[in-house]
Amino acid sequence: MAEHPILSLKGVCKTFNPGTVNAKQVFDGLDLEVNKGEFITIIGANGAGKSTLFNAICGSFYVDKGRIELDGRDITYIPDHQRSRTIGRLFQDPMRGSAPGMTIEENMALAAGRGGWLSSVSRADKEEFKQRLMLLDMGLEKRMKQPVGLLSGGQRQALTLLMATFNPPKLLLLDEHTAALDPGTAEKVLNITRQVVEENNLTCMMITHNMQSALELGTRTLMMHNGHIILDVRGEERARMTVEDLLERFRENAGRALDNDRMLLNT
Repeated sequence: MAEHPILSLKGVCKTFNPGTVNAKQVFDGLDLEVNKGEFITIIGANGAGKSTLFNAICGSFYVDKGRIELDGRDITYIPDHQRSRTIGRLFQDPMRGSAPGMTIEENMALAAGRGGWLSSVSRADKEEFKQRLMLLDMGLEKRMKQPVGLLSGGQRQALTLLMATFNPPKLLLLDEHTAALDPGTAEKVLNITRQVVEENNLTCMMITHNMQSALELGTRTLMMHNGHIILDVRGEERARMTVEDLLERFRENAGRALDNDRMLLNT
């Protein structure tokens, strides 16, 4: 383990629309530490604060109180475009994260920091792009001149994952990145995710509504409810847990049964 957490949130507070009738407190003193190399799955009903947590980490908004550190550096008030240099993120929508009008090769060049201009992409670069695409086992290495907009959702999401980790980030955030895909494609993208995270020894946090995946993938599982982390399991305790155990722990810690249809359908 690292001498200090790779990610640390201390006393984070955030209220949207303060002082108005639409005021909504999302976080009230949230604490979280993530160690280097951990692969954390995050579950919770809609409105639990999962994506808002990612937005706080990425700098989509500034928190009202508290401190956010990445690899020992205070990033609480660092702009989002600067944080994106060391934080990779995938969204639920496969259309985000790549340029549809540019080719696969041009998108790869941008991810690799070549500026996207093919004149600056060497033959060695192109070969590297091809080799990386072959790892996806989707035939994209044969379609490098095709616009990304012509790809299926699963192909595009796999490509975006490859792009987000081309220069391995200090932290990879996966915001339900398989939710918009059909079950078979989602499983393939999850397998690619596992492979990419393991091979690059990435620190990863993944939001999912699939409670089975939450227990099978990664090394640690968090459950959120009303902006609070109500369950944090890892190691042997997590290895022994079943989906039924998760549902029971939710009832115990939240004071009510989980009633999110989408999550219950994915058990």
